Amino acid sequence: MVQEEILRIENLHASINNKSILKGLNLLIKKGEIHVIMGKNGSGKSTLAKVISGHPSYKINKGNIIFKNNNITHEEPDERSHQGIFLAFQYPIEVPGVSNIDFLRLAYNSKQKRLNKEEIDPLSFFDLINKELDKIDMDPMFLNRHLNEGFSGGEKKKNEILQMSLLKSELSILDEIDSGLDIDALKKISNNIKTFANKNNCILIITHYQRLIEYIKPDYIHIMDQGKIMHTGNNTLAAEIEKYGYNNILLNN
Repeated sequence: MVQEEILRIENLHASINNKSILKGLNLLIKKGEIHVIMGKNGSGKSTLAKVISGHPSYKINKGNIIFKNNNITHEEPDERSHQGIFLAFQYPIEVPGVSNIDFLRLAYNSKQKRLNKEEIDPLSFFDLINKELDKIDMDPMFLNRHLNEGFSGGEKKKNEILQMSLLKSELSILDEIDSGLDIDALKKISNNIKTFANKNNCILIITHYQRLIEYIKPDYIHIMDQGKIMHTGNNTLAAEIEKYGYNNILLNN
């Protein structure tokens, strides 16, 4: 059975403040796949995540982003989200005055409205979100706290996973979801990601760490350098990077 494409990026060039970051990047992700992007600082990993999700500060100078056979290269961020793209931020911001549950219900109902489905009332949503909380072993007390305010690094990352689980996007981009986590939190986050992954969605993870890869065992690992994907391998590539470093692998590519 041929897997259906979710994301195709063709010869993508992008810049910020007239500084070129992505320089001819190509990437293909199909349903049911987990991809990891690694690379040295400044190689363009986080820029790629932001450009796919439509961050307005980045300018696409050339190339195409095809999502579910639709060209979204110049779509607005909210439209991309409604179509099924989710970005978990590397540094989730705190939003004082907005409760977590109100934010989550608004996000969920916005997507329902876009899909011409019925929006749900607060009581029904409370039942729904508690089921999602159970899946990721998250304390319900976080629902009534202000969005990310006073959360630890691990709690913020778990809150991003809760949003991903609730919205059930077809492409989830996780930008350094493992940074700042202790070993126990990393294991839980990894299990949450594996539980969420299925044959109808795909996940793109940006990371520096081999341990997350050991837990998740992605289908593909890509090494970025100078704004391009320069090398692709399977889940054993992270161990090679740990042993030999990026430069040696890129030189031998």
